[in-house]
Amino acid sequence: MNEASSPRRLRVVQWTTGNVGRETVGAIVAHPGLELVGVFAHDPAKAGRDAAELCGLDEPTGVMATTDGDELLALHPDCVVYTALHLDVDEVARILRAGVNVVTTSEFLTGTGVGADATATLEAAAREGGATLFGTGVNPGFAQLFTAICAGISRDVRSISVTESADVTMFANDPNFAAVGWGRPADDPGHAEAVESATVVFGDGLDVLAALVGLTLDERRCTVTFAHATEELDIPGMVIPKGHVAGMDVWWDGVVGGATRLSIRQRWIIGDRIEPAWTVEFGYVVEVEGDPNLRVKLDLWPDGDLASMGVDEFRSIGMRITAVPPVNAIGAVCAAAPGIRTYADLPVVTSRMT
Repeated sequence: MNEASSPRRLRVVQWTTGNVGRETVGAIVAHPGLELVGVFAHDPAKAGRDAAELCGLDEPTGVMATTDGDELLALHPDCVVYTALHLDVDEVARILRAGVNVVTTSEFLTGTGVGADATATLEAAAREGGATLFGTGVNPGFAQLFTAICAGISRDVRSISVTESADVTMFANDPNFAAVGWGRPADDPGHAEAVESATVVFGDGLDVLAALVGLTLDERRCTVTFAHATEELDIPGMVIPKGHVAGMDVWWDGVVGGATRLSIRQRWIIGDRIEPAWTVEFGYVVEVEGDPNLRVKLDLWPDGDLASMGVDEFRSIGMRITAVPPVNAIGAVCAAAPGIRTYADLPVVTSRMT
């Protein structure tokens, strides 16, 4: 259902209403070029309830949630915003075969992370339906677009890196962090491999960055280093014993000709009572080796009074910066060629001002 741009608003279905879905619904409703026409919920208790009630909006939308996916596909939407925590390949393939474009935050950009068979299934479904599948979020996703644009003022570029650096104390117990193993003992066998598996979508991020800057990667490598609590840490939703994991550096490197050319780094810590005593910059840092060398910092802070914000408000910032990029990309995705597409295939995507 790829269409050229037109004055009409694009009809959008939201698929799931979890933490990210709550934010995407708000972004869809606020977007001048989009119309929310349906909402899918897995939980039968949510069926028949207004999207505004489920997603914390002030004004009713008139759109009621349903557990019936076929009912939503029968609406012939232009796009589904798919925000389940993990991608259900069969479910997304069904949407694509129905001729409906999909933008997703469900740890999918190119398919590297889900494997060749799943990627082939999704590509075939998209081409069969004449639809486009596009994955993003803040990182991986938007961060790689931002990184590539930053590199655009340097020549003879030898290497590019982007580092996400944050204290995750407030949301270390969120489901998207479950697999990295906060609180595991020091030197726990298999922990580094588990983190690599849990963060494999950053391999997709390397693919996107490589495509944006014109590289073909020979290899992707992941290196994990841990920091440990120097005392017991009692944080929201969990307790981390002394000597157990309370920080991690996760490097995903893109290698060409034996040399590391691209890096996506995550430094996550839980407070400052850790060893080694790592520091973080609370944002994203892009570094480019070239002519000239570059260092660019992307800072983030809430739109509101910091003193009055609780844990939920701080968590919502992370959900919001994950949710907004796919919503902003809907117009470009609906106009793109069928198949799996990334930022390298789209025109520059940004927010619409009103």
